[in-house]
Amino acid sequence: MALHPESVDVLGYALSAVSWAQALELIEEWAQERQSRFACLCNTHVMMTARSNVRLDRAIRQADLVLPDGMPIALLMRVGKHRDQQRIAGADLMWRYCGKAESSGQSIFLLGGTPHTLELLRLRLHAAFPALAIAGYYSPPFRPMSESEDRHVTDIINGSGAHTVFVGLGCPKQEIWMSEHRGLINAVMLGVGAAFDFHAGLIPRAPAWMQNIGMEWLHRLIREPKRLWHRYLTTNFQFLAVFFWRGLLRRGTAKARRHKA
Repeated sequence: MALHPESVDVLGYALSAVSWAQALELIEEWAQERQSRFACLCNTHVMMTARSNVRLDRAIRQADLVLPDGMPIALLMRVGKHRDQQRIAGADLMWRYCGKAESSGQSIFLLGGTPHTLELLRLRLHAAFPALAIAGYYSPPFRPMSESEDRHVTDIINGSGAHTVFVGLGCPKQEIWMSEHRGLINAVMLGVGAAFDFHAGLIPRAPAWMQNIGMEWLHRLIREPKRLWHRYLTTNFQFLAVFFWRGLLRRGTAKARRHKA
């Protein structure tokens, strides 16, 4: 039985201190047992959005795994005893877990994207993992779903028998959806953001060297400036501001304790 991971406080959120092997092992174990759990992948955009979005904040705090999908988050986790903490990006998690599901015989479900994206994604996954069982896929409307529509989607997923559901609805929609369906979906839900577009071949990922030094966001910004400039300008500066402010508070608290002593 795999152990539950330790957590590390990063700007007020408990991030799961796990290696790639541990993360994949936990997900596989939960999926095999049909446990209704979910994992959030946290980058600076997700973390800063959660500070002003109550439902997203609650979802992250309720998640069974909160993984560092962003080099700044992973680096902050390395300050302390978790010096080897790896970045676990959503697109990489999806790809690696598909390989693991293929070898273990588990099936997956794809929720999100357009019908065109899902068809391309399905073809690419079958090409890369011929024995992977894709139990089903569904492209939800961009508008909020009615209660009856939501029950229909839940029934489709559960009826498919999928062990794992990849949720590509984007932040904060996917995190909120997963938290609201914990206990309703009989599978492990993984919020993987733009992974559907990456693996469908619609959006190219940054070169490995840019990913390794935490500059994947810059590659995306260059390719989609109109859509992403405001997000990165806002959330990156917010992240730095909160980081330095919390650092000042910690130093102030430590100094006050020394004076009292």
